[in-house]
Amino acid sequence: MPLLTSLQNPTVKQLRQLQQGRQRRRQGLILLEGTHLIEEAVAADYPLSLVCYTQAWRDRYPHLWQQAAQRATMQPVAAEVLKSIASTASPDGVVAIAPRRADYHPPPAQPSLAILLETLQDPGNLGTIIRTAAAAGSDGLWLSPDSVELEHPKVLRASAGQWFRLPMAIVEPRSQGRLLRAQGLQLVATSPEAETHYWELDLSRPTVFLIGNEGNGLTAELIQLATVSTRIPLALGVESLNAAIAAALLLYEARRQRFQASSR
Repeated sequence: MPLLTSLQNPTVKQLRQLQQGRQRRRQGLILLEGTHLIEEAVAADYPLSLVCYTQAWRDRYPHLWQQAAQRATMQPVAAEVLKSIASTASPDGVVAIAPRRADYHPPPAQPSLAILLETLQDPGNLGTIIRTAAAAGSDGLWLSPDSVELEHPKVLRASAGQWFRLPMAIVEPRSQGRLLRAQGLQLVATSPEAETHYWELDLSRPTVFLIGNEGNGLTAELIQLATVSTRIPLALGVESLNAAIAAALLLYEARRQRFQASSR
């Protein structure tokens, strides 16, 4: 295909619109930015529609270019055009356009280890939680509909490709919490008023961690559904932890306990 060099090209204008959530939903497309995310999409056999790349990127990654070319239309673009399409300040030479997921593969009905997220707003937090949940061997996560968009470009980048693999579903959190509790799962809520430290809990049993909004935490209704509350101790003067860091501490404590139990 001919090299795209004009920022006024209709295709370029259309692709720039995908930086907005409203346009992603209207066009039914998402942005995959950067070499690593394209590699992960190819490895996960995720469908690609269009790959925009610079010549320098093709020269550096000829094998990945060939893999992408087997599944998508390949469009060479000038470096300034690629920068205008991408949402990152310094794109590394490639942006792909892919269809939005028609649906998400949810976690199992009776998970061993999972997360229920309520009103999470920061895309970096969500992407990092997805990445950490996958690394810790979690069965997946549920996300409330008023949280940040799962297809937000920063969510995809921060997930480091695990967005393609981790089971996820958008649910009403209180209904999902009631369902999980009725199935006998341990629902763990963090609270600065709780007396029990998180490492004192028995996390070797089937557990779902409840993680709330970055500023306001969990709603009272979801806290009431928890079977146990716990706290992550903080130094004097520190009010709270980043949601993704809190999730990582909880998930890896569960993994530590389970590894310890299996080694006995």
